[in-house]
Amino acid sequence: MAAPRVSFGEKDMENGGGDAERSRSRKWSQAPGNIEDLDEYTALQKYISTYRDPKAAAAEEGEDDGGETKKKPAWKFWAKEEKTEDDGSVPDEWLNADIKQGISNSDVEHRRKRFGWNELSSEKENLFIKFLMFFTGPILYVMEVAVVLAAGLQDWIDFGVIIAILMLNAAVGWYQEKQAADVVASLKGDIAMKAVVIRQGQEQDIKARELVPGDIVVVEEGQTVPADARLICDYETPEDFEKYKELREQHALNPEEDPAGSEDKEGEEGEEGVAHQGHAIIATDQSAITGESLAVDKYMGDMVYYTTGCKRGKAYAVCETSARFSFVGRTATLVQGAKDQGHFKAIMNNIGTALLVLVMFWILLAWIGGFYRNLGIATPTDSDNTLLRYVLILFIIGVPVGLPVVTTTTLAVGAAYLAKEQAIVQKLTAIESLAGVDVLCSDKTGTLTANQLSIREPYVAEGEDVNWMMACAALASSHNIKSLDPIDKVTILTLKRYPKARDILKDDWKTDKFTPFDPVSKRITCVVTLRGDTFTCAKGAPKAVLNLTECTKEVADHFKEKATEFARRGFRSLGVAYKKNDDPWVLLGMLSMFDPPREDTAQTIVEAQQLGVPVKMLTGDAIAIAKETCKMLALGTKVYNSQKLIHGGLSGTTQHDLVERADGFAEVFPEHKYQVVEMLQQRGHLTAMTGDGVNDAPSLKKADCGIAVEGASEAAQAAADIVFLAPGLSTIVLAIKIARQIFQRMKSYIQYRIALCLHLEIYLVTSMIIINETIRSDLIVFIALFADLATVAVAYDNAHSEQRPVEWQLPKIWIISVILGIELAAATWIIRGTLYVPNGGIVQNFGNIQEILFLEVALTENWLIFVTRGGQTFPSWQLVGAIGAVDAVATLFCIFGWLSGGVHQLPLPDPNSQFWFKQSTYGHTDVVTAVVIWAYSIGVIIIMAITYWLLNQIPYLSDLGRKNRNVHDTQMENIIGHLSKLALRHEKDEHGESRWTLVGKSSEEEEED
Repeated sequence: MAAPRVSFGEKDMENGGGDAERSRSRKWSQAPGNIEDLDEYTALQKYISTYRDPKAAAAEEGEDDGGETKKKPAWKFWAKEEKTEDDGSVPDEWLNADIKQGISNSDVEHRRKRFGWNELSSEKENLFIKFLMFFTGPILYVMEVAVVLAAGLQDWIDFGVIIAILMLNAAVGWYQEKQAADVVASLKGDIAMKAVVIRQGQEQDIKARELVPGDIVVVEEGQTVPADARLICDYETPEDFEKYKELREQHALNPEEDPAGSEDKEGEEGEEGVAHQGHAIIATDQSAITGESLAVDKYMGDMVYYTTGCKRGKAYAVCETSARFSFVGRTATLVQGAKDQGHFKAIMNNIGTALLVLVMFWILLAWIGGFYRNLGIATPTDSDNTLLRYVLILFIIGVPVGLPVVTTTTLAVGAAYLAKEQAIVQKLTAIESLAGVDVLCSDKTGTLTANQLSIREPYVAEGEDVNWMMACAALASSHNIKSLDPIDKVTILTLKRYPKARDILKDDWKTDKFTPFDPVSKRITCVVTLRGDTFTCAKGAPKAVLNLTECTKEVADHFKEKATEFARRGFRSLGVAYKKNDDPWVLLGMLSMFDPPREDTAQTIVEAQQLGVPVKMLTGDAIAIAKETCKMLALGTKVYNSQKLIHGGLSGTTQHDLVERADGFAEVFPEHKYQVVEMLQQRGHLTAMTGDGVNDAPSLKKADCGIAVEGASEAAQAAADIVFLAPGLSTIVLAIKIARQIFQRMKSYIQYRIALCLHLEIYLVTSMIIINETIRSDLIVFIALFADLATVAVAYDNAHSEQRPVEWQLPKIWIISVILGIELAAATWIIRGTLYVPNGGIVQNFGNIQEILFLEVALTENWLIFVTRGGQTFPSWQLVGAIGAVDAVATLFCIFGWLSGGVHQLPLPDPNSQFWFKQSTYGHTDVVTAVVIWAYSIGVIIIMAITYWLLNQIPYLSDLGRKNRNVHDTQMENIIGHLSKLALRHEKDEHGESRWTLVGKSSEEEEED
């Protein structure tokens, strides 16, 4: 059938417009008024003429939206926002604002004082309280007991230094977390949800967090609902506001209810509820809340829910409450209330508890030795050989006070570094999860491909006009210019190449009904009128559009062949058809769209596979397109249709095997993504999942590491662990590498810290028992201080990235740490043993036992971090500088005899009585002896480095503690598979009593699942 009107010029305008066309283009681009104020089709023409690529525009103009919210000064730690403990109920009079006037600015301030900001993020922490929280925890409580013990023993040096250690750890941890949080917060501002609000008689674009209860908001297609709100009326019929007010006064509005149950109650007898008023105003996607993939129609007086997406329509709504008291907010509060600290916190508690138990064991041994020597509890006060002094010393060296702070700081600094790479970490423990990921399920569009759709040469059915087809395709597109779907956007903008199609759209078209794409019909339809004739235009999946028409078999076969050809070439096909009035549908042709792979994707996939992270592609495209894309990316061609996964007759182990072997799945819905992630996790895999839509939120939550890609919806961002602001898979792979480096820093520090604790525990307790001697507590606290000062810089060290997914492997960590601790203790005993040699052993001219032991312990312990960090990378200047500085101070301690305690008592016993004459009266040690101690310590570290290297070469240790990432519980998987095909049937017998029976599901029920 021909186009409805023929007003084209003689010249073919498809590939150019000539002067007349350029003149018309200028006319439309200069149409008076804002684009929002123009009628639908004039606005569409102006949009086509004036559209500029936002990235190019930003590059040319260098403009930046500098909207920043004023922050509270950090020094005002006492200031805090007013909190409310109420249930979030809003006074009725707050909800009566006029839709054209809204509320005033004074009302906004008053309401915000009560309800706070409209956001789910936790309230801003009091900085002083946050600082105090760094003094809490089992390990820190033990150190605080040591402070009290030092005060009781009147050991003021230990008292002061232990407090200094606690303050140092708290200050460093507090500062680093604050710095990292500031970097992340500044980037989060760039992805803040926006809202259109009516205030003081004007429409304003504001951040959604600035909304307050009672605000009148505009909810429209393509946007996220900024708060729990009640629909008032259609945006185009504001006169319906009066009807809404009548219903409100009559209490005839639907009450707020669980969105998951709202549809179930509809039409049921005996259920309370209110009939829908009029026609559906908008439709929202509530899949993130209910799991239902189809959009839900919303009527006057219905509730729309925070973070759900509006799929159709435009309406006024009134905010009923703030985000904290919204349906989503209440659910989030329940989750937060559980205070789940995650796997990382459990690991830290495991290590801390084990070290505390070890401390108590060594204290018991030291006390038993003290009992045999009849040592006093706290006397003599000037001696370190008392039972309580032993407790104080072992508390100081056996409790790794820096462990929680250094690990948290390492994560915080790593999060700040990731933020600079355009990756926002929403919870620190996600870094650990990302480092251990061994399967990455990735979206195709925008992640593997460039997300820059372009329409290639279209296929036009025989006897049809390409311009009429392009016009119908544009008619069957959303005309909401502010938030166009990518496919609709490229369809409309392609009209620049088809001026005659634009001429068609300049006629007096009126849109009567627009039905957006849904995954069931797989098409978009739009009913439009022109001079009394009604046209229904359709655009969608080729098969869905073909099924509308009644064309001949030859035409249908040719159409299918073209669709297959396009798919083989990696094109996405969209069929176009229309019907006029009651005439049959006419097949116009097919658009071919191509989204080319990103230039770096193929190389990045190879790199990911080398890192032990295979990529599985999950896409909504047809299987032929998915396979072609996989070929172009060297992903493998084991790509299956999602129907094979769900309804292919597979279950149990066979179904799990399919998911593991597959390189990807095509034509997937959100529930398929969730199922793929779940099956991989059941097989023991740590799975990362990328997503961008509201529908992806459940699978992002389910994944071990949910990743919201560039341009993701607010709901997807809220569900994700990490939000990426840069496009492409390379950003994700880079983040995995960085996460593994961060993990390596923490792992090397933990090995180092356990070995340090064991070193001094073994040496000091054995020396207490054997020779009734210990290193003075005054020097012990400085050893602990130096260890903390030196290793705070671990967070900035150059770490290597493992070539396979990382795990804690606690058994391996403990075995290696114990061996290193024993070697360190043996090295210290060798030094102590030489001091019994008649010629003075290691002492060249003169020295002091305490200072010699102090220097050897300080040097070997500080340098141990160079062993546990591995030799794959050079240490950072921060780490070398910090360790060099404390080593220099430790050497000065030794040379000048600081805190040595002099020689008021003999070392015990000296059979040859020779060393006594080489001791300095004031505890000094000569420089030559200090140099020898340095040389000896270097030798010790070399031996330990060799030991560490050899231990890591043992195959048994290499995999000790690693989880099986390919768990096959065939029996259980088959049982669950068979159970999934069963259902409970509820019946009533002749006596009216309930009876439950186990039956097989019908095919319809299985499809619904």
